Amino acid sequence: MLITIIAAIVVTIALAFFIVKYLPLKLRPLMSIVLLVSAVFITWKIYDGIMKPINFNNDKKVIYTKVINQLKIIRDAEIAHKEVTGSYSKDINGLIQFIDTAQLALTNTSTVVEKVNKGTKWQPLMVDVEKRVTDTIGYEPVLSRFTGRDYKNMFDVPGTDKQFIIELGAVEKIAGLQVAVFQVKIAKIDILKDMDASLVKQELEVATTDEIKGGYVSVGSLNEVTTGGNWPPYYDKADNAKKNNK
Repeated sequence: MLITIIAAIVVTIALAFFIVKYLPLKLRPLMSIVLLVSAVFITWKIYDGIMKPINFNNDKKVIYTKVINQLKIIRDAEIAHKEVTGSYSKDINGLIQFIDTAQLALTNTSTVVEKVNKGTKWQPLMVDVEKRVTDTIGYEPVLSRFTGRDYKNMFDVPGTDKQFIIELGAVEKIAGLQVAVFQVKIAKIDILKDMDASLVKQELEVATTDEIKGGYVSVGSLNEVTTGGNWPPYYDKADNAKKNNK
């Protein structure tokens, strides 16, 4: 695009020089019209060159927001599933059914003081020891966490015919301790496929901290223990505002 603009400017300058230097007076009005058209074209190309990246950036944020909202629902479903069953799941229909039917235990943790013998059977030495005790005080439906959220279609990628990719794994957090992990992702190229190809290519290579790095939009990780997403804080502003208003 920059090359086109430069070429148009060079051609316009060349035409202007030609008009002044060689063109007969009777043909100059016609060439003036050509120059005017060229000026309009150059102006439009410059405007388009400025606005195209701006519009792309605005449009991609709208798309990413929809995708990330879906990923957040899946993340919350996975977290709830692990709370209840002890593991994550990659069964799409199973997770939806889990939300519809499962119950979460409501617990209360308190500190109690117990007498513990730090001595021997023949010479007891009773010492007060504090212990934390967790009791189940009731249950609530998992569904209550998804009120007003379209969890039935949470695996459908907005604006496409694709579904999110779910992977499960394990990470050795400390020596000998394996911790279950999950990752849900979708390729950027799948959700930006109808946009300018050159700008999409740049987006796949972006590495700044205020953008979504790499070729995927994802939540969770197969390499570290996290349930966070790879998007910057900008995409959590709405959620944080809701929490602050409660």
